[in-house]
Amino acid sequence: MHQALTALLAARPVDLAAWRSWWDQLEHRTLGPADSDRAQAAALLAALTTRLPDPDTLTALHTSLTERTPDPGPAHPGSVNIVGTGGGPATFNLSTAAALTAAAIGIPVVKTGSRAYTSAAGSVDLLERLGITLTSSHTATADHLARHNIAFAGPHVYPPALTRLARTLYPLTLKPFGAFLNTLGPLLATVPVTAQLTGTATPTALAAQRPQAANTTTRTVWLAHNSAGADELLPFADNTLHTPDGDIHLPAGAVAPAEGTLADLAPHPHDLTGHFLRALAGRAGTTATHTIALNAAALALASGRHTRWHTAYTTALDALADGAPHALATRLATRPRETAGV
Repeated sequence: MHQALTALLAARPVDLAAWRSWWDQLEHRTLGPADSDRAQAAALLAALTTRLPDPDTLTALHTSLTERTPDPGPAHPGSVNIVGTGGGPATFNLSTAAALTAAAIGIPVVKTGSRAYTSAAGSVDLLERLGITLTSSHTATADHLARHNIAFAGPHVYPPALTRLARTLYPLTLKPFGAFLNTLGPLLATVPVTAQLTGTATPTALAAQRPQAANTTTRTVWLAHNSAGADELLPFADNTLHTPDGDIHLPAGAVAPAEGTLADLAPHPHDLTGHFLRALAGRAGTTATHTIALNAAALALASGRHTRWHTAYTTALDALADGAPHALATRLATRPRETAGV
């Protein structure tokens, strides 16, 4: 059994050298006898999912993965990413809606995401049904961003070691390990942006992410959480943004009207694309519209292109009323949109 797995199972720290050795041996399939690679990979992920390790171990794990990822090149000036950890109350794809809205008001966005682990549909599932293609390289991402002011980055932004891990586990699925992967995943992507807004649903995930965010040098990371336990900013909840320059507190009603409940933001799995497109046109209810605009405003401020919350929020509201995010999503579609139930 590899020393990294032995230490995790015994709740001992795992240093950078041990993590590097783990990924090297996984790559060369030298973790042990036949079938040992799959068994040890599953055991390691299970250990990480059962109990998050200490901050130093997580930092070493994060470093061991990101140092193996190809450099994406220089960041696009004033660009942002928005991605959540999942695991909170079920809502429709608010971060994707906010990304499209921010792009529609002039904020360059490179959006990362994943398939669903616990939700009805992750951002990748939604984009697939909308007919919107993920980029396959950093060059393609730059091209999409230049043409549309937004790009949805594909798996190439994540450490190749994670792909190798998934192949090692096959035919087992990564879904049981979704909580851990969602916690660390948003900060593992090498995205050529200057800032990132990451929504965090649980105190445990927030505690794990704060040291990693502080150690991220390629972009400025804002971590968001709120009193409702959702991984997006909510107008009817008390929100906090942890930034390198200090905390930003947005009490309920501080920017958007403190009206509505989580029920107004519930997912619509049987009308996934229809409801989402209505939301992009400001026709999915006032709570949905205000929530999308609030998160788009956060992206505008994180990018540095706006400095006032109310100005950014009002600009996003106007775009939703005009249907600009909806029009952008329609232009991005390169395949026929899938209908409900497909």
